[in-house]
Amino acid sequence: MTDPTARELRATNGQVVPLNGLELYFETSGSGRALILLHGGLQTIDLTFGPLIASLAQGHLVIGVELQGHGHSTDRGGPMRLADLANDVVALLDHLAIERADIFGFSLGGLVAMTLGLEHPERIDKLVMASVDYQPGHEEFEHPEDPDIARRLPTLADFEAMRTHYQNVAPDPSRFDEIATKTSTMVHGLSGWSDQELGSIEASTLLIVGDTDFVPLSHAVAMYEAMPHAQLAVLADTTHIGVTQRTNEMAALLDRFLGD
Repeated sequence: MTDPTARELRATNGQVVPLNGLELYFETSGSGRALILLHGGLQTIDLTFGPLIASLAQGHLVIGVELQGHGHSTDRGGPMRLADLANDVVALLDHLAIERADIFGFSLGGLVAMTLGLEHPERIDKLVMASVDYQPGHEEFEHPEDPDIARRLPTLADFEAMRTHYQNVAPDPSRFDEIATKTSTMVHGLSGWSDQELGSIEASTLLIVGDTDFVPLSHAVAMYEAMPHAQLAVLADTTHIGVTQRTNEMAALLDRFLGD
């Protein structure tokens, strides 16, 4: 985990823009082809991607986005909806006059990336989806007493880091638990995507999972087989939270895939 103050030191050009009924925070680094970063649930740009940004910014205009109710971004009234999160990204692209971009989403951000690939393919060049399941909301994770399940779940220290980062930058630091509930309700209510829907994604796609991820390896393989232009990378000895923390491995994978 990075120090919660590290993002403040790195990002000299973070901005908030009013879009779709909320104030959406984003920050930019580097130059080149646009690469949108979409963080995990209850995380911030820095908590998910901090150690990777310098490497990615060597060849891209990296645009980190904090999704509705996360980090610096404000919340909207009513339930959180995946389509709205994707529409916020499209609205930001419009605001920045960017016609197309590469997208890299982790966990919740990967679900948003999936939605962008399906509903806004004209705005996407390449997709990177890390720790994403096409059939999310596994009931087995409601039983953390199972040792095999427990080792896949965020630790108390992980949750404390999420809370700390949120409280350091959120417009209303008291709302962490409320945002957690809204986010969880949305994810558990998702019906997932069919093989036919996955097969309609035309963008070149890199799928990344840990071998002890939330995402069953059988599901990762099913996604890989259903998507016509997909690659699959499995990180050894890596949990869900650990995927984007494998800085060297991730940087090498991303450099090769995005640079092709």
